[in-house]
Formats: sequence, structure tokens, C-alpha cells
Amino acid sequence: HLFQENGSVLSLLDADHTFVNGPLANHYGLELNGKEWQRFDGLRAQGRGGILGFASTLAKQSGASRTSPILRGNWLSEVVLGEKLPRPPKGVPILPEEAPQGLTERQLIERHSSDAKCSACHQRIDPFGFALEGFDAIGRARTNDTSGLAIDTRAKLPDGVAIEGLAGLRSYLVNTRGDDFLRQFSRKLLGYALGRSVQLSDTPLIGSMLTRL
Repeated sequence: HLFQENGSVLSLLDADHTFVNGPLANHYGLELNGKEWQRFDGLRAQGRGGILGFASTLAKQSGASRTSPILRGNWLSEVVLGEKLPRPPKGVPILPEEAPQGLTERQLIERHSSDAKCSACHQRIDPFGFALEGFDAIGRARTNDTSGLAIDTRAKLPDGVAIEGLAGLRSYLVNTRGDDFLRQFSRKLLGYALGRSVQLSDTPLIGSMLTRL
């Protein structure tokens, strides 16, 4: 649809519409006339908008029974923005599937990420994931976590920008990190078209693509 309509690539991040059928609309909490696949406009007013609000995106970067701000944040950093992060150090304990009683899922992550050998990377990825905590492990909107504790979607990014929820994250990505997203999109599209990894020699071609986006 994006290519057919000659739309902006940035609309992948902040599109105000999507395509749903009856079951998917019900999953999203949307009112739909009919059960067949159709376009739904006004998505941002419903708390979604863009690929980061897709249930498929959110569920793919979650644990088996709970959300994972770490997975979601890492995916956004590396796949969406093209950042290079070091691999986790050896011996890092695996997080439990359920937060200990009295702790929110976010507090569980913050306690884990406070380890000195882990904090440098987690400061870069966790805030992105925290902003998406308004969605559960299968992408349904929520205000409380699995323990019934209130969700906090506020986050402070490494560059000092404060955001809240998907709307704040989406605005930040489009207005502050838009060039990074477009460059990464160009890399991915070129790699797909060529059927190989992008190389240093492809830099001029990527630059040419960016001038046309």
C-alpha cells in the first residue's frame, strides 16, 4: 500500500490508518462495520498508529507470558534504527517469567539492568521498551500489568529527551530520529533487493536512495 500510494516512508512509524478484519479489530478494541478486511482510519486516537502499534510487532518482541521491554527496545535500536550494540556479557541471569510479588514488570527490569556490567546497553534500549509497556505480550492495550499493578510508560532516553507511551515514542522517532530510520530502511531495502548483506561499497547508493525518500 505504501508503494502503491507513493507514501512517505516515515508513515511506517506514524500512519493513522491500518487494515483490519473483525477478529483483529476486536483484538485492538476497535469498532468495525462488518467482519471483512477493510481500512480503518483514526488509529492514533485509539492509542495506536504505525508499525510499533501492530500486535504482531509487539507480540514478536515479547516473552512467552509477559512483555519484554528489553526485547522490544533492542529490536527498535538495532533493527529499526540500525544501532550497533555489543552482545550481552556471559553469566547474566535469566529474568523470571513472573515478577516477584510487589514488583511491577518494569521494576523487575530496572533491578536487572542496574548491574554495572549491563547498565550501559540497557540505558540505550530499555527506555524504548518502557514506552511500549501500554501493550501486553500479545499486543492488547492495557493499563495494568499481569500482577494488577499500574503501568508506567514514561521514559527518559539516552539523549535526555523525556517521552511517554507510544505517542511520545512515535513523535521522537519521526521528528528526532527520522534520518536514522530512513538510512536503516534504505540499508534493509537494498540488502533485500541485492540478496546479500550491505557493504561499505554500497554507501554511495544508499546516499542516493536517501535523497529520493
